[in-house]
Amino acid sequence: MSSQKHTLADGRVVSYQFSRVPSGPVVLLSNSLAAPFRSWDKVASVLENKGYSVLRYDQPGHGETSAPSDVDTTTFESMADDVLALVRSLKIAKIHAWIGVSMGAAKGVVFAAKNPGLVGKLVVCDTISSSPVVAGTTDVFEPRIQKARSDGSMDAMVEATLARWFSEDWRNKNPSEVRRMREIMMTTQVDGFVTCCRALQSDTFDLSKSAPKVGTSVNSALLVVGELDANLPEDMKTLQKQIQRGFDDDSASSGKGKSVAVNVELKVIKDAGHVSYVDGFDQFCDIVTKYLAS
Repeated sequence: MSSQKHTLADGRVVSYQFSRVPSGPVVLLSNSLAAPFRSWDKVASVLENKGYSVLRYDQPGHGETSAPSDVDTTTFESMADDVLALVRSLKIAKIHAWIGVSMGAAKGVVFAAKNPGLVGKLVVCDTISSSPVVAGTTDVFEPRIQKARSDGSMDAMVEATLARWFSEDWRNKNPSEVRRMREIMMTTQVDGFVTCCRALQSDTFDLSKSAPKVGTSVNSALLVVGELDANLPEDMKTLQKQIQRGFDDDSASSGKGKSVAVNVELKVIKDAGHVSYVDGFDQFCDIVTKYLAS
């Protein structure tokens, strides 16, 4: 199936693919920086075969989605609003599950918090929780922005990203999958890369503000992380606690609360890195499909 297009109010175009299955609950897949939606091909196929309607879309300046005219003003809130416009255009009344990886996971937290009741289940995979300026850490995005701009292409960025996401052993054992990912990632525009890096750098990017609201916005949540994804297996425990606190506070509120206690788990995918739905494909699909059906 070829990509479809939706034109936003400001004239930008969002490229997406919506595989409708009759009566199939909608699962939305939200991707990482520099990983256009075709990177989900194998996962989408598994979900469709299990009876889900699958919606995938490209981030600004990725694939065939337009980059904004001003690359420095995009935020997670504005990107979440773009997705909402797409969902409304498709007349989707309920998203059974939002599954996001990296910035697609962070956007899922923001989206769910901004749109209570629209998302049923939230799967948050391999994501940082705030920008470097908020976290007080070294800004890893600015050197990448400057490199992409000076090169005028994504060649070096894609090679460096592949090496960072996937272990050398996995790359050596899976050359065809590396080639597939490289081909997909090369459809990222430099302006799109910069746009999304700016959102990740923004002092407005801080999931500690949105995460506690998830408990009043969705029915349940699951966190997933690759075992080899730098320090995220440990760091995401903080995000897990923030989301859990939202559910606990909602349950304790007078006259409110879920009918049963919600336990927010953090699942670790063995031997997988940052894009765990690729190098941890079998484990990822097993964990996620069981959760979706629960």
